[in-house]
Amino acid sequence: MRAAIVTQLGSAPAQGERPAPARTNGQTLMEVLAAPLNPVDIAVGSGRFFAGSPELPYVPCVEAVGRVVESDSFDDGALIYAGMEGMGLTRDGGGAELAVVQDDGSVEIPAGSDPALAGALGVAGLAAWLPLAWRAPVSEGETVLILGATGTLGLIAVQAAKLLGAGRVVAAGRRPEGLARAAAHGADATVQIDTFGTDAQQTLAEGLAEACEGDGPTLVIDPLWGEPFVAALGAAAPGARFVQLGQSAGAEAVVASGLVRGKAVDILGFTNFKVPRDVLHNALLTLVDHAAAGRIQFDLERVPLADVADAWGRQAAGVDTKLVLVP
Repeated sequence: MRAAIVTQLGSAPAQGERPAPARTNGQTLMEVLAAPLNPVDIAVGSGRFFAGSPELPYVPCVEAVGRVVESDSFDDGALIYAGMEGMGLTRDGGGAELAVVQDDGSVEIPAGSDPALAGALGVAGLAAWLPLAWRAPVSEGETVLILGATGTLGLIAVQAAKLLGAGRVVAAGRRPEGLARAAAHGADATVQIDTFGTDAQQTLAEGLAEACEGDGPTLVIDPLWGEPFVAALGAAAPGARFVQLGQSAGAEAVVASGLVRGKAVDILGFTNFKVPRDVLHNALLTLVDHAAAGRIQFDLERVPLADVADAWGRQAAGVDTKLVLVP
């Protein structure tokens, strides 16, 4: 079968031939219709993922949507999403014509769903939705600050915050075009992080506080860490909750103890990989419904499997459009 194949850590995959997989008990064989690319795929493929990488060569992509070919748990032809259950992490992933997935890590999605759209709402959509709906649920009318709002995750988070009842949503990020898109999709104010400089946390904190109005944000979604997190902490209202889910701006942040104690903030870690399966699957179905109704929108690009190397490079460099391989 045709597949994207990683043959060397640190190098982009290329299309090649791979033996068709065979399922065992508790697994489903599916015809892959869409396999999104995610930052975690790049981390695994570069050897930087904290849990390691599969034995080389391997097929990347930690999630996929496809039609059931053979299963004990799903009807033949059913449309299913599979992800965050070992594929592309400890064994071959979804970037191929066929994939074997774990039944307990898969969920059937409505038959008329767009496979690429449903897949794109997996890792990125869940990481945007669940911090706001489950890890630190939005309170009606509160002020939410979304850091890193110019990417797909951030844009979905802006819309999710509004859907879940936020009164004011502030989008912060580096790219002006991404901030304009966030404003068009519901952000009440935007802050361009780069205009404040790299060593001016207090100035950025003032900018974030001004955009949030009142006492500052009461809930902060942070996929960045580093200096933006420190600035957001300075801007935050007393008792604010922070949900930390990434380190795009740096793996370390120097935080004054007094800020944490004095404001009595809560800093909550989040990763999709630690969420109960039923919570993940119910959230995905909710997101698919919102997207089908047009309540959640983002840019999506379908990429032929033959172009995986180029798409991999674009994902590694950072891209606002969600890239989805279509075998």
